[in-house]
Amino acid sequence: MIFAIGELLIDFIAVEDVDLKYVKTFEKHPGGAPANMVVGLRRLGVPSALISKVGRDVFGEFLVEELEREGVDTRYISHDEENPTGVVFVQLREAKPNFLLFEKTAYFNLRMEDVNLEFMDSAELLHFGGVLLAREPSRTTCLEVVRMARERGIPISFDVNIRLHLWKGRIGELVEYIRRALELADVVKLGDGEKRFLEENGVNLGDLDLKLIAVTMGEKGSTLIHGGREITTPPYPVKAVDSTGAGDAYMAALLAALYSMRKLGDLSLNDGELRLVGRFANVVAAISTTKRGAWSVPTLSQLEEIGEIKPIVDGLRSRGS
Repeated sequence: MIFAIGELLIDFIAVEDVDLKYVKTFEKHPGGAPANMVVGLRRLGVPSALISKVGRDVFGEFLVEELEREGVDTRYISHDEENPTGVVFVQLREAKPNFLLFEKTAYFNLRMEDVNLEFMDSAELLHFGGVLLAREPSRTTCLEVVRMARERGIPISFDVNIRLHLWKGRIGELVEYIRRALELADVVKLGDGEKRFLEENGVNLGDLDLKLIAVTMGEKGSTLIHGGREITTPPYPVKAVDSTGAGDAYMAALLAALYSMRKLGDLSLNDGELRLVGRFANVVAAISTTKRGAWSVPTLSQLEEIGEIKPIVDGLRSRGS
């Protein structure tokens, strides 16, 4: 089973294509990058679970119920008696999202006593992202859990997911903790803009002991870096409606492909395998943008007609049987 630790929240997505301050109507969707990712894994046939924290409120109940409906293991989600479930307002302009987040939320209050460490007994990989690093106590909890998992020999994946508005006036701190997170990871995903930002602030991914780096480039596709080799795969053409969660869909597809190939614990890939993994991730991420909301990863049945990714789809079906 693949586990993720991180934020679980409500996305209120604007219906009107106007500036956020003029929006009158919002649609409620479940969200949070790690939550989006584990839902994507389930839709692709991979067992997954989320370690997170929600408020003792109706939004928390809604989110847990939605995860359970998707087949995600929710036993590791705790409840906060003081802080509410996180909410985010999302403004879509030409299918591209901007976010308004609030800070006093349950997921930023994740503490070590909230985490059932027995999850490590069945974890094939632990995933985390950059959002929890922006606040305490979630930052210390997240990094400590990841460190303990790594010491147990559990592979680690990390989505850089830089949200600069969460780090206003603290760019040095942001860079420091992203670097610490990268040092714990085996697999890393980041956008080309995030890669540029880190390099401009003295973080060179080539200096770190990373086994697989995925650089997403939107309409230009993505690049996988592994063993000194770089393989770029072109985008899968679609008409995008909502790109919210596309990066999380890519992350889910990347890990699902490695799971299909039984490569999570032994990241040794030849050029053909890298191209196949990159293509599968591009296809899944692209298709996810054709629907509104962050939980829009296609199912295996929806991917069966795409011949170029058939080996991954067949492998996922085989592992799920």
